[in-house]
Amino acid sequence: MMQSDMETPLTPFSASKALEPLPIGPVIGIIGSGDLSRSLAIRLVASGFRVVVGSRDPDRVPRDLFPDGAEVRSQREAVDSAERVVFVAVYPEHYYTLAGLRERLAGKVLVDVSNATTLNGEQSNAERLAEMFPESRVVKAFNVISAWALQNGAYDGSKQVLICSNCSVSKDTVVQLARRLGFSPVDMGALCSSRSIEEAPLLLFPPWSGPVLATFLLFLFFYGYNFLKGVLLPYLVHGENKFFKLPMIMVNETLPAVALVTLALVYLPGLLAAVFQLSRGTKYQRFPGWLDFWMCRRKHLGLLSFLCAALHAVYSMCLSLRRSSGKSLLTADYQQVGSGASEMVWRADLYLSCGILGLGVLTLVAITSLPSVGNTLNWREFTFVQSGLGYTALTLSITHTLFFAWDFPFFAKAYPYYLPPAYLLSLILPCVVLVGRILLALPCLAFRLAKIRRGWESARHRPANAQGQAEPSQNFSDC
Repeated sequence: MMQSDMETPLTPFSASKALEPLPIGPVIGIIGSGDLSRSLAIRLVASGFRVVVGSRDPDRVPRDLFPDGAEVRSQREAVDSAERVVFVAVYPEHYYTLAGLRERLAGKVLVDVSNATTLNGEQSNAERLAEMFPESRVVKAFNVISAWALQNGAYDGSKQVLICSNCSVSKDTVVQLARRLGFSPVDMGALCSSRSIEEAPLLLFPPWSGPVLATFLLFLFFYGYNFLKGVLLPYLVHGENKFFKLPMIMVNETLPAVALVTLALVYLPGLLAAVFQLSRGTKYQRFPGWLDFWMCRRKHLGLLSFLCAALHAVYSMCLSLRRSSGKSLLTADYQQVGSGASEMVWRADLYLSCGILGLGVLTLVAITSLPSVGNTLNWREFTFVQSGLGYTALTLSITHTLFFAWDFPFFAKAYPYYLPPAYLLSLILPCVVLVGRILLALPCLAFRLAKIRRGWESARHRPANAQGQAEPSQNFSDC
């Protein structure tokens, strides 16, 4: 007899392994009647399971709170009705109220969905639950899935479900259940990993903390430098009031410097890594911890550089609208220097063209940093965009700054109070990075570096033979 459409699960199986029948019965128990319990019930019923929700006081739970196909009973009835899997959807501080269910939960799979309340705790909630119910099989899962994602299906939220347990059979049961619900299970190993899983929802952009702090400090430095040179010293020495520059003009002067230096910080660790490999003559030695950390944050620094460049473009557009249409793009200081009209047109066009091209190329690099875009590229395409176009964006940004400066740094007026312009300071690190990249592109260095990255080692790292001579170097296949 053919299966009707109403009996078909709403979420299709995404893997061949998910098509195998689950080694569990159709009834799943849920202890707890809160929001997460309701969301679990909705998703389980929609995927073809029968659900029994256990509440301390089932009469106080509104009947329309849970979907049709989910029964609300007492906690004991819910545990007795569940054939194997029971979700524990209560707060950890209330685990002690479940002590009376210890015998009834013996031999069943307890799925702990709780999260940690603080970071760096000693014992996880799942480990506490395993100590309280030694005859049960505790599995940590579904805590990183929001109630919204559970209610709206796996295609409207995060699809990964982190799973860990000391019982491999029980873990496989929950893995298949996650697939049946339309999610992508990720095996995290034994129950000792549950602490990191429980702390995952508490983390606030952990990879971004270092890059954001570095960008913020750079902004404070250049903004403070511009304030000292362009506002505070003129006020103290000459009595000139230029505090009107603080909200927009000074921010717009700071953003390009931060964007340029941050973009240089994206490619500087790669140069340092190449220097380490060339000096050591091998790739089989770990980089220093600070360099590893830095290299893992390059994508975040690049996106922050793109943000500063985009904000600089918006600020420049707003400032241009404030100027009258007859004024030149040159500032008052440049106008005092004086130059021919043709030279001014050349400078303005080259300055704007390099800036627009640099922002456009940096936009491509930023877009390919997104996982949804980067996953569609092969390794050669991704390297071409991130490295090739990245250095192109850096070169265009440097050129944009040089055309902005033009010949102004050669005049004494560019150094009031013996302080150089901020854009000259911002060019130091990017130029060092660009020169370093050009040096590494020289055949003598590029050939040696390519050999090292393919497994070649210098003689001092190769084992000696019986005669005390180094073994001949070989090219290894690992990368």
